[in-house]
Amino acid sequence: MRLVIADCSVDYAGRLTAHLPKARRLLMLKGDGSILIHSETGSYKPLNWMNPPCNYSIHEPQEEQLASGVKEIWRVSQAKTADILWIQIFEIHTDIDHELGKDPGLIKDGVEAHLQELMAAQIEIIGEGSKLVRREYMTPIGPVDILAKDSKGQSVAIEIKRRGEIDGVEQLTRYLELMNRDAALAPVRGIFAAQEIKPQARTLAEDRGIECLILDYEQLREASVDPDSLFW
Repeated sequence: MRLVIADCSVDYAGRLTAHLPKARRLLMLKGDGSILIHSETGSYKPLNWMNPPCNYSIHEPQEEQLASGVKEIWRVSQAKTADILWIQIFEIHTDIDHELGKDPGLIKDGVEAHLQELMAAQIEIIGEGSKLVRREYMTPIGPVDILAKDSKGQSVAIEIKRRGEIDGVEQLTRYLELMNRDAALAPVRGIFAAQEIKPQARTLAEDRGIECLILDYEQLREASVDPDSLFW
């Protein structure tokens, strides 16, 4: 993991174009080849990023760029697409390299994990005719709890929490942003499922077009019991 705090500007070119003017930002270069660009605000959501695998190179600025104070230019390109990030570095204030080692992964709360298992087995709870694609569908930033298809064949990403709060909505939003870039999945709609959803989280989810679903744990457990497997 390399963490760089620098005065920089950023230009993204690909399926759309975007520009971040000169400002002081945190540039996070991860061991998997991804890069994330953060500001002081915005919680944990990056201003821009590039998913792995990436090609990274440093270039000398041209005369006009040198005159404006640019000291070096980073070119980060997505190996599988034509997407490119051009990062103009004006000044580096901090540059740290640190090996984090292998991460054991997220260990879910027992009830939360069981909710995922029960919901996957009863996927039609999200709509008649729905089908499970897989549990723990991996995205570049982590696994979404359930990927399903509805009766119309549309992809559905489901994030499950015991208690639904704003952080969970933000998490699902990031998954949806990335999954909707995949032509094989898009369009992907989201469902935020929990035993309890806080009013602020519901408001944020609905504002972003994410459906909220309240789960009854006991009802799901009872529905999962096969009466033929019981002995009296």
